[in-house]
Amino acid sequence: MKRKNLLGTVLLGIVAVCFVLTAGCTGSDGGASPSEDKSISIGYVLWDSEISSTNVLKQAFEGAGYTVEITAVDAAPLYQGLAAGNFDCTVSSWLPATHKTYMETYGDSIVMVGKNLEGAKIGLVVPAYVTIDSIEQLNSVSEQFDGTIVGIEPGAGIMSATETAIADYGLDYELIYSSSAGMASALRKAINEEKWVVVTGWTPHWMFARWDLKYLDDPKGAYGGEEYIATLARAGLEQDKPEAYAILERFHWTTADMESVMLDIENGTPVDDAAKRWVDEHQDQVDAWIGKA
Repeated sequence: MKRKNLLGTVLLGIVAVCFVLTAGCTGSDGGASPSEDKSISIGYVLWDSEISSTNVLKQAFEGAGYTVEITAVDAAPLYQGLAAGNFDCTVSSWLPATHKTYMETYGDSIVMVGKNLEGAKIGLVVPAYVTIDSIEQLNSVSEQFDGTIVGIEPGAGIMSATETAIADYGLDYELIYSSSAGMASALRKAINEEKWVVVTGWTPHWMFARWDLKYLDDPKGAYGGEEYIATLARAGLEQDKPEAYAILERFHWTTADMESVMLDIENGTPVDDAAKRWVDEHQDQVDAWIGKA
């Protein structure tokens, strides 16, 4: 009888230990995995458009409880960083043409999340008062433009496309490397003095809201057709941080949305304040991105 009682006690003890261990492993939710790490790192290029989109997305993520780190880099390091896992994501990929070479090099190591803005475009831009309408006409009026095209940073996709355009059209022009801000400054100065100027331009951009501008026709297709801006992620982000990845999948806005933030910044509003103003005025849209709607 004593042996039976002893055996029963041992068995009950084993069952109790197993119950405690099982409860400790599964928690109160019956086996769900713990919440994901609430941090996200975003890389972006220093174009006015991408400054706007990245800072708006940063505030959206913060509204969802994330700690957000944003890092500005040139295009090549952006794609290198994503491929190496140094950034979680970017919303600064211009495709299919502008960043084509980077996708050809790094695309196999990067995840395409989706399009976040459609109807984008790149090309050569002039004030509307300029009397030519096509890249093919540039050589005939090169003196009017001082034989120069004002560009942005070396390595930007639009600069590579412009080098292609110069070759394809046989343009007798020098491509001036500058920055996004430098290009806009040269455009402003020329317009204020009612002079001719040709710059590398893209849509969305606040300059189209500020001035009357036009793209020069590109019959040879050096700049490609209509573009879209894509969201890219590092490999493994969807598995590591599914909630964050879902926010990236839902992030999508319009040219008008982006240009309103850009114009605020151009008018002197600090970047954080301009992004917050847009978020506050579009809270329903932001809630839909972060899954609160």
